[in-house]
Amino acid sequence: MQTIPEEVRKRAARIKMVVFDVDGVLTDGSLLYGDDGLEYKAFNSRDGHGMKMLMATGVGIAIITGRSSPTVMYRMTGLGITDVYQGQHDKRPAFEKLLKKHTLRSEQAAYVGDDVVDLSVMLQCGLAVATGDAHRLVQQHAHWSTPSAGGRGAARDVCEMIMTAQGTLQAQFDKYLGG
Repeated sequence: MQTIPEEVRKRAARIKMVVFDVDGVLTDGSLLYGDDGLEYKAFNSRDGHGMKMLMATGVGIAIITGRSSPTVMYRMTGLGITDVYQGQHDKRPAFEKLLKKHTLRSEQAAYVGDDVVDLSVMLQCGLAVATGDAHRLVQQHAHWSTPSAGGRGAARDVCEMIMTAQGTLQAQFDKYLGG
Protein backbone atom coordinates (compact mmCIF):
# COMPACT_ATOMS: atom_id res chain seq x y z
CA MET A 1 0.00 0.00 0.00
CA GLN A 2 1.31 3.41 -0.93
CA THR A 3 1.83 6.08 1.73
CA ILE A 4 -1.41 7.85 2.56
CA PRO A 5 -1.07 11.66 2.79
CA GLU A 6 -2.05 12.95 6.25
CA GLU A 7 -5.03 14.99 4.96
CA VAL A 8 -6.40 11.91 3.16
CA ARG A 9 -5.82 9.76 6.26
CA LYS A 10 -7.85 12.23 8.37
CA ARG A 11 -10.70 12.22 5.86
CA ALA A 12 -10.65 8.41 5.59
CA ALA A 13 -10.74 8.01 9.37
CA ARG A 14 -14.20 9.68 9.42
CA ILE A 15 -15.75 7.51 6.70
CA LYS A 16 -18.83 5.46 7.63
CA MET A 17 -19.99 4.68 4.07
CA VAL A 18 -18.23 4.24 0.74
CA VAL A 19 -20.24 4.77 -2.43
CA PHE A 20 -18.93 3.18 -5.62
CA ASP A 21 -19.77 3.86 -9.24
CA VAL A 22 -19.80 0.66 -11.31
CA ASP A 23 -18.62 1.06 -14.91
CA GLY A 24 -14.98 2.13 -14.85
CA VAL A 25 -14.70 1.62 -11.07
CA LEU A 26 -15.87 -1.90 -10.23
CA THR A 27 -15.35 -2.89 -13.87
CA ASP A 28 -12.77 -1.74 -16.39
CA GLY A 29 -15.44 0.32 -18.13
CA SER A 30 -15.90 -2.04 -21.06
CA LEU A 31 -19.49 -2.68 -22.12
CA LEU A 32 -19.81 -6.23 -23.43
CA TYR A 33 -22.91 -7.35 -25.30
CA GLY A 34 -23.71 -10.87 -26.42
CA ASP A 35 -25.53 -11.83 -29.61
CA ASP A 36 -28.59 -12.20 -27.39
CA GLY A 37 -28.46 -8.46 -26.61
CA LEU A 38 -27.62 -9.07 -22.98
CA GLU A 39 -24.97 -6.98 -21.25
CA TYR A 40 -22.06 -8.71 -19.52
CA LYS A 41 -19.63 -7.25 -16.97
CA ALA A 42 -16.42 -8.54 -15.43
CA PHE A 43 -15.90 -7.81 -11.73
CA ASN A 44 -12.62 -8.30 -9.88
CA SER A 45 -12.95 -10.90 -7.10
CA ARG A 46 -10.31 -9.20 -4.95
CA ASP A 47 -12.24 -5.93 -5.15
CA GLY A 48 -15.29 -7.80 -3.90
CA HIS A 49 -13.38 -9.36 -1.03
CA GLY A 50 -11.98 -5.97 -0.03
CA MET A 51 -15.55 -4.64 0.05
CA LYS A 52 -16.63 -7.54 2.28
CA MET A 53 -13.70 -6.94 4.66
CA LEU A 54 -14.55 -3.24 4.86
CA MET A 55 -18.20 -4.02 5.61
CA ALA A 56 -17.04 -6.39 8.36
CA THR A 57 -15.46 -3.37 10.10
CA GLY A 58 -18.82 -1.58 10.17
CA VAL A 59 -18.31 0.71 7.18
CA GLY A 60 -21.29 0.59 4.82
CA ILE A 61 -21.08 0.24 1.06
CA ALA A 62 -23.48 1.55 -1.53
CA ILE A 63 -23.66 1.71 -5.31
CA ILE A 64 -24.77 4.65 -7.45
CA THR A 65 -24.49 4.03 -11.18
CA GLY A 66 -25.79 5.73 -14.27
CA ARG A 67 -26.58 2.51 -16.11
CA SER A 68 -29.03 -0.23 -15.17
CA SER A 69 -28.06 -3.87 -15.40
CA PRO A 70 -29.35 -7.07 -13.78
CA THR A 71 -25.70 -8.17 -13.60
CA VAL A 72 -24.94 -5.36 -11.15
CA MET A 73 -27.80 -6.38 -8.87
CA TYR A 74 -26.69 -10.02 -9.03
CA ARG A 75 -23.11 -9.14 -8.04
CA MET A 76 -24.11 -6.73 -5.28
CA THR A 77 -26.59 -9.22 -3.80
CA GLY A 78 -23.77 -11.77 -3.71
CA LEU A 79 -21.63 -9.30 -1.77
CA GLY A 80 -24.43 -8.41 0.65
CA ILE A 81 -24.76 -4.84 -0.62
CA THR A 82 -28.38 -3.66 -0.49
CA ASP A 83 -28.07 0.08 -1.18
CA VAL A 84 -27.96 -0.06 -4.98
CA TYR A 85 -29.15 2.88 -7.07
CA GLN A 86 -29.10 2.17 -10.81
CA GLY A 87 -30.11 4.39 -13.73
CA GLN A 88 -28.98 7.53 -11.88
CA HIS A 89 -27.95 10.00 -14.57
CA ASP A 90 -27.78 12.72 -11.89
CA LYS A 91 -26.23 10.93 -8.93
CA ARG A 92 -26.79 13.68 -6.36
CA PRO A 93 -30.40 12.76 -5.42
CA ALA A 94 -29.41 9.14 -4.73
CA PHE A 95 -26.43 10.32 -2.66
CA GLU A 96 -28.69 12.61 -0.61
CA LYS A 97 -31.15 9.72 -0.07
CA LEU A 98 -28.30 7.53 1.19
CA LEU A 99 -27.11 10.17 3.64
CA LYS A 100 -30.63 10.66 4.97
CA LYS A 101 -31.39 6.92 5.14
CA HIS A 102 -28.23 6.20 7.15
CA THR A 103 -28.25 9.47 9.12
CA LEU A 104 -24.83 10.48 7.82
CA ARG A 105 -23.21 13.82 7.14
CA SER A 106 -21.56 14.24 3.76
CA GLU A 107 -18.08 14.26 5.34
CA GLN A 108 -18.75 10.72 6.61
CA ALA A 109 -19.19 9.41 3.06
CA ALA A 110 -16.58 8.57 0.43
CA TYR A 111 -17.32 8.35 -3.28
CA VAL A 112 -15.23 6.46 -5.83
CA GLY A 113 -15.55 7.52 -9.45
CA ASP A 114 -13.78 7.53 -12.77
CA ASP A 115 -15.58 9.94 -15.11
CA VAL A 116 -17.03 13.44 -15.17
CA VAL A 117 -20.56 12.21 -14.34
CA ASP A 118 -19.19 11.35 -10.88
CA LEU A 119 -17.99 14.86 -10.07
CA SER A 120 -21.32 16.14 -8.72
CA VAL A 121 -21.12 13.66 -5.82
CA MET A 122 -17.34 13.75 -5.49
CA LEU A 123 -17.51 17.48 -4.84
CA GLN A 124 -20.01 16.96 -1.99
CA CYS A 125 -18.53 14.04 -0.08
CA GLY A 126 -15.90 13.88 2.63
CA LEU A 127 -13.47 11.73 0.66
CA ALA A 128 -13.45 11.85 -3.13
CA VAL A 129 -11.47 9.03 -4.73
CA ALA A 130 -10.55 8.63 -8.40
CA THR A 131 -9.49 5.35 -9.95
CA GLY A 132 -5.93 5.23 -11.22
CA ASP A 133 -7.15 5.52 -14.81
CA ALA A 134 -9.89 8.10 -14.18
CA HIS A 135 -10.50 11.06 -16.47
CA ARG A 136 -8.02 13.88 -15.79
CA LEU A 137 -10.73 16.21 -14.46
CA VAL A 138 -11.84 13.57 -11.96
CA GLN A 139 -8.23 13.03 -10.88
CA GLN A 140 -7.84 16.79 -10.45
CA HIS A 141 -10.82 17.02 -8.07
CA ALA A 142 -10.14 13.84 -6.08
CA HIS A 143 -8.61 13.86 -2.62
CA TRP A 144 -6.86 10.58 -3.48
CA SER A 145 -6.30 8.39 -6.55
CA THR A 146 -5.95 4.63 -6.38
CA PRO A 147 -2.75 2.99 -7.59
CA SER A 148 -4.89 0.51 -9.56
CA ALA A 149 -7.22 1.02 -12.50
CA GLY A 150 -10.97 0.55 -12.36
CA GLY A 151 -11.95 -3.13 -12.35
CA ARG A 152 -8.31 -4.01 -11.68
CA GLY A 153 -8.03 -3.53 -7.94
CA ALA A 154 -9.14 0.09 -7.45
CA ALA A 155 -11.97 -0.85 -5.07
CA ARG A 156 -9.60 -3.03 -3.01
CA ASP A 157 -7.14 -0.10 -2.85
CA VAL A 158 -9.88 2.15 -1.45
CA CYS A 159 -11.09 -0.42 1.08
CA GLU A 160 -7.59 -1.14 2.38
CA MET A 161 -6.71 2.57 2.51
CA ILE A 162 -9.78 3.32 4.63
CA MET A 163 -9.16 0.32 6.90
CA THR A 164 -5.55 1.47 7.32
CA ALA A 165 -6.69 4.97 8.27
CA GLN A 166 -9.24 3.55 10.72
CA GLY A 167 -6.82 1.02 12.22
CA THR A 168 -8.89 -2.03 11.22
CA LEU A 169 -6.90 -3.56 8.35
CA GLN A 170 -4.58 -5.77 10.39
CA ALA A 171 -7.50 -7.28 12.31
CA GLN A 172 -9.08 -8.24 8.99
CA PHE A 173 -5.82 -9.82 7.79
CA ASP A 174 -5.38 -11.61 11.13
CA LYS A 175 -8.59 -13.56 10.45
CA TYR A 176 -6.71 -15.29 7.61
CA LEU A 177 -3.49 -15.67 9.56
CA GLY A 178 -5.12 -17.53 12.43
CA GLY A 179 -4.92 -14.49 14.72
